[in-house]
Amino acid sequence: MSSVQKRYLIILLLTIVAGVIALPEKLQLQIPFINREITIGSPHIQTTLSGKPVDITFSFKQGLDIRGGMQVVLEADMSSIANEDRQAALESVREVLLRRVDLYGISEPVVQTAINGESYRIVIELPGVTDESEALALVGKTAELSFQLIDEKPIEIPANASLAAELDLSQFMTLVPTGLTGAQLKRATVQFDQTTGEPQVGLQFDEEGSRLFADVTSEHTGERLAIVLDGSIVMAPNLNEPIFGGQAQISGGFTLDEAKQLSIQLNAGALPVPISVLEQRTIGASLGSESVRASLQAGLLGLLLVMLFMILYYGWSGVLASVALIIYALLTVALYKIFNVTITVPGLAGLLLSVGMAVDANILIFERMKEELRMGRPFIRAMELGFGRAWDSIKDANLATIMTALILINPLNLPFLNSSGLVRGFGITLLLGVLLGLFTGVFVTRTLVRLYLREKK
Repeated sequence: MSSVQKRYLIILLLTIVAGVIALPEKLQLQIPFINREITIGSPHIQTTLSGKPVDITFSFKQGLDIRGGMQVVLEADMSSIANEDRQAALESVREVLLRRVDLYGISEPVVQTAINGESYRIVIELPGVTDESEALALVGKTAELSFQLIDEKPIEIPANASLAAELDLSQFMTLVPTGLTGAQLKRATVQFDQTTGEPQVGLQFDEEGSRLFADVTSEHTGERLAIVLDGSIVMAPNLNEPIFGGQAQISGGFTLDEAKQLSIQLNAGALPVPISVLEQRTIGASLGSESVRASLQAGLLGLLLVMLFMILYYGWSGVLASVALIIYALLTVALYKIFNVTITVPGLAGLLLSVGMAVDANILIFERMKEELRMGRPFIRAMELGFGRAWDSIKDANLATIMTALILINPLNLPFLNSSGLVRGFGITLLLGVLLGLFTGVFVTRTLVRLYLREKK
C-alpha cells in the first residue's frame, strides 16, 4: 500500500467518525417506498472508568446570546489588599464564585476576570437563569459563618403589651465568640428530618472544628448557641447535651430551595475581598432555535454555491476541492462538540468566515497549477509544484489570521487586550476554522488530487 493510499484511509476514517459525531442528537428519517421511520443521532456513550460512571454526549454548547440567561458584573474592593497580591485575590474570588455556580447546578457557566487600571471586575454569565434575585443571592453572598454563645440578660417585660411587642430584644443579649467558624467546616449537605420530613442543613466539621464543637457543647450545656451567617442569626438552639463526632444540623423551617442555597454558600466559603454589583441584566435569546436553524440553512446554501463555483470553474479539481470542503465542515462540527466550543452569534460569523478562507487555499493551489501547466510542464510535475509553491502564500495569509485570532482570544488574560466572552467566541471559532482549513486545503485536497487526478491524467 502506497503512502498516498494510507493517507486516503486516514482521511476516510476521520470523515466517518466526524460524520457520526456531527449528527444531531435526534434525527427522524422517513424511508421512502416502505413507509417506515427510523431515528438516528450522535452517539451517547455510557461506560465505567476506574469504577466511576462516565456519561458522554455530543451536543452543541450554546452561548448566552442564543440560549438566554443572566449576566452579572461584579467589582472587587481591593483597597485593603497590597498591589502585588491583588491579582491573586481576584483569582480567588473567581474560584469561589465558580464553585458556587457549579454547586448550584447551572450548566455551562462562564466566570471571567477583567483588570483595567485600578478596576478589578468579575463577569459572570449564567445560561438559563432568568431570576435576578436568584442570581444575586448566588454570587453576592459572602457566607461568613460563625458559632457564638448567647449571653442573655434578665429583663422585665413591660405591663403594656403593645410596648412589649415593640421591644427590641437584641439589646438584652450579647454574642460571645467561641472560635468556631466556617473555616473549620468540612462540608454542608441538604438533609431531611426523619420525624417531620422538613429540609435541614447538615454540617460536618474537620478535626479542629470537631474538637472545638465538642468543647463548646460540653462546657456550655443548657445554654444557647447562635448560628450566625453574614451577621444574622439563622437559629439559636439550646445545647441540651454534648455533641461529639463533629456533626450538627441547622433546621429552621427551611424550604428545599432555601436549604440548598444555604448549603451552597457554606460549601463555597467566604469571599476573600468584598464585592459589589455593578450591573445585572437578563439576556433574552436573541436568535432562538428557529433563527439558528435559518442561519445554518443560509450557511449551507452559501457552502453549496461555493462548491458549485469550484466545480464549474476548475472541473474535476473543483469536485475534489468540494469533497475536501465537505470533510472540513464535518470535522469542524465534530470538534465543536468534542471540545465544547460555545456557539454564539459572533462564533457563527467566525465559522462562516473560516469556510471562505478554506476555499482560498484551494484557489491558490489550483491557480498555481494552471500557471505551471501553461509553462509546458507535465501534469504530475505541475501538480507537485502547484502545491509546493502555493504553500508560502497560504502559510503567510493564515499565519496572520492565526495571530489575529489569538489576540482576540487573549489566552493569557492580558489586561490591555480583549476580555469579552463574545469576542473570544469569535476568535476561537476563527482559529479552529483556519487550522482545519490548512489541514483540508493542503493535506486532504493534495491526497485526493494525487490519488484521483494523477490516475485520470
